[in-house]
Amino acid sequence: MSNSPISNAIANRDNGPGALIEQYRGDFSTVLPAHIKGDTWVRLAQGVLRRDKNLARIATSNPGSFMSALLECARLGHEPGTSAYYLVPFGNEIQGIEGYVGKIDRIYRAGAVSSVVAEVVHEHDHFAYKPGPGSIPEHEIDWGAERGPLRLVYAYAQMKEGSVSRVIVLTKTEVEKHMRESKGWDKPSSPWQRWQPQMWLKTAVHELEKWVPSSTEYLRERLRAAQDVAAEQARPAAPGPAVPQPVPPADHDEVVEGELMDEEER
Repeated sequence: MSNSPISNAIANRDNGPGALIEQYRGDFSTVLPAHIKGDTWVRLAQGVLRRDKNLARIATSNPGSFMSALLECARLGHEPGTSAYYLVPFGNEIQGIEGYVGKIDRIYRAGAVSSVVAEVVHEHDHFAYKPGPGSIPEHEIDWGAERGPLRLVYAYAQMKEGSVSRVIVLTKTEVEKHMRESKGWDKPSSPWQRWQPQMWLKTAVHELEKWVPSSTEYLRERLRAAQDVAAEQARPAAPGPAVPQPVPPADHDEVVEGELMDEEER
């Protein structure tokens, strides 16, 4: 009975990657940012396994790599298996990859920028950029013509206080240098082979991230600092030390009346 197909299916269900996600619900909730509910995130993670049978198979044979990828996804505040955070099988392990959409989302969440611009430039696009304070690229696309292969990618952010961040411009050679540092970049299942424009954009946004706030910790510190300032302003002033009142000087010309006493009366 214990070796029947039904009992084996129940055992796999109870010990499979979906059950592990449930088992470590508290760990995921601990690292998730405040804007994501732990219960919702867990259901989304379990749903990825139901949608992708190959992912479920590798997660079952190598649950450690699957859980590590999910933990990183939770820490970054993304939904698993989306364009923000991919779960990609590599051989017998699962690698978590943050997409450029996820990186831009984190930059917005930090609260310091009003907009992020990231675009790829094709061979037949018009592109001009003269570096300088406040300068941004000039990029024109003829949507009715063949644009040709990719040749450049750029990214920059408009800050809420009005300035422009550092402008990142990368050539094909620079992007391919990043590509070759990526694990399994030449495999058919690699995002570099399947989603080339998106990976170019991710590379540019990754470099932009070094120049703008992109962490939820930045936002938390700003809120905490604002709360500290408000609390300090609302706190009543502490009483100062008591100031002794001056004693008026004695008037030596003043006559003091007294009564003389005989020795016997003393």
